[in-house]
Amino acid sequence: MLVLKIALGLLGLGIVVFIHELGHFLAARLVKIDVEAFSIGWGNPILKKKIGAVEYRLGMFPIGGYCKMKGEGDYKEVWEKMKNGVKPLEGSYLGASPQARILVAFAGPFFNLIFAVVLLSFLWGFGIEINTLSNKIVLYSELAEGVTYPADEAGLKTGDRIISINGRAINYYHEIQELTALNPNNTLDMLIERDVGVAREIHQISVVPALDKSSGAGRIGISFWADPVIESVTDDSPAQRAGLLPGDIIISANDENIKNSLDLFRIRKENPGALALVYEREGFAREAFFGEEELTGELGFSWASIQYRTPRLSIPAAFAKGITESIKTLTVSIKSLRLLFMGIDLTQAVSGPVRITYMIGDMATQGFGQSFGMGLRSTIEFIALISIALCVMNLLPLPIIDGGMIVLFLIELIRRKPIPPKAVSIFQAAGMAIIFSLLVLAVFGDILFFVRQ
Repeated sequence: MLVLKIALGLLGLGIVVFIHELGHFLAARLVKIDVEAFSIGWGNPILKKKIGAVEYRLGMFPIGGYCKMKGEGDYKEVWEKMKNGVKPLEGSYLGASPQARILVAFAGPFFNLIFAVVLLSFLWGFGIEINTLSNKIVLYSELAEGVTYPADEAGLKTGDRIISINGRAINYYHEIQELTALNPNNTLDMLIERDVGVAREIHQISVVPALDKSSGAGRIGISFWADPVIESVTDDSPAQRAGLLPGDIIISANDENIKNSLDLFRIRKENPGALALVYEREGFAREAFFGEEELTGELGFSWASIQYRTPRLSIPAAFAKGITESIKTLTVSIKSLRLLFMGIDLTQAVSGPVRITYMIGDMATQGFGQSFGMGLRSTIEFIALISIALCVMNLLPLPIIDGGMIVLFLIELIRRKPIPPKAVSIFQAAGMAIIFSLLVLAVFGDILFFVRQ
C-alpha cells in the first residue's frame, strides 16, 4: 500500500510540475527564446531525446523539473558585452526584452492556475460525488473534562444544528469546517437549531475560532455528529473478526448508551483495556467483545455518512464553476500566507515535497478504497489544490523563483538597462538562503510528520 501511495503521489506531483514547466516552455517559444533542455525531474537524466534544438529529459529524481533556456543566468557575461557595445545573442534569454522575460516567468504559475480550472471544470461537468455528514455537532469538551473551547464559551451544545454562518446557509458539516478553518480570530455569527423536548428553538450565537498553531486553521472545538450506524467494515479487521456488518447499530459500549460516534471514542479513551459492544441487527440485540490487544489501533469500521452527487453541468456552466472554485481556492491560499506570521508551528503547517507526495497518494488510495468515483474526485481536487498552491508560491517576490525574477525584470524595464551583475548576485544569494532555509524546514517537518504516523 505504501508503494502504491508513493507511486500515485509522484505521478500527481509530476503532472503539476510538468504543467508549470510547460508554461515556461511554450511562452519561451512564443517570444523566440531558444530552449536547450526541458526536464521532468532533477539530477542526471535517465532518459533523454533531442527533438529539433530541444533535449527532452527525464531526471533521476522524479520531483521537480526545469526548462533550460539559452543564456539563462549569464548576467555578468551579458553585462560586460553590452558595456563594449555587443548585443546579447539572438534567441538567448537575456537577449529578449524584459517584457518577454516577464511573460515567460509568469507563464509557469499561470499554467498551474489554468490547469486547476480545467480539472475542476471536468469534475463539475460530470458531477461531483460528495461524502459528508450533517450540520449536527458534538462538543469536543465532552472528551476532555475541564477543557473549554470557543464553542463552549459561545454557548453551543452537543446536538445543535448549525443552519447558517454569517448569513450563508449551512446544510453539511464540511461547510462548517471550511468557514471555521478560514476564519481564525474572526467573529462568526451563527444561527443554530436546538431541540428542546418536542419543540425546536432558533438561537443566534457568535463564536471566534481560535488559531490552531499546528495547522494554521481556525478551530472552535466541535466535531460532527454521526449516528452510531456502521456503513462499512474493513477486511481482516477486529470489527470483522467480531462479526460486525454494515447496517449494524451500536446501542451501548461497556454498559454506557451510545448516541453518536464520539460517545464510542470517549468510552474507548476512558477504558483502553477492553470493549464490550451491544449492537442491533434486524431488530435483535447482539454482542461483540474486543480484547486489549485489538484496541491498539482502529476497530476497522466507518460510520454511516451522507453521500450525494452534484448535477452534471453544461460545458459553459462547468467552466464557469471551475473558474469560480479556482479563484476561491486562490484567494484562500493568498489569505493563508498571513498565518505564517501569526506564530504557527511551521514544522507542521509547511509541507515539503515528500509529505505532499504522500498526501496525494494517501488521498487517492483512501478515495479509491470507497469507490472509483470518490477516488477520482478526491485525487483531482487535491491535485488542483496543489497546482494553485504552486502558482501562489511561485509568484511570491522571493529571489530565484518566478515572482522574484519578475521583480528583477520590472526594475530593468523601469531603468531601461540591465541590472548590474553584483546586485543580481546579491539578490540571488539571498534567494538561495531563503529557499534553502524553507527546504530544510519543510524536510524537517516531513520527517516529524512521518514519525508521528
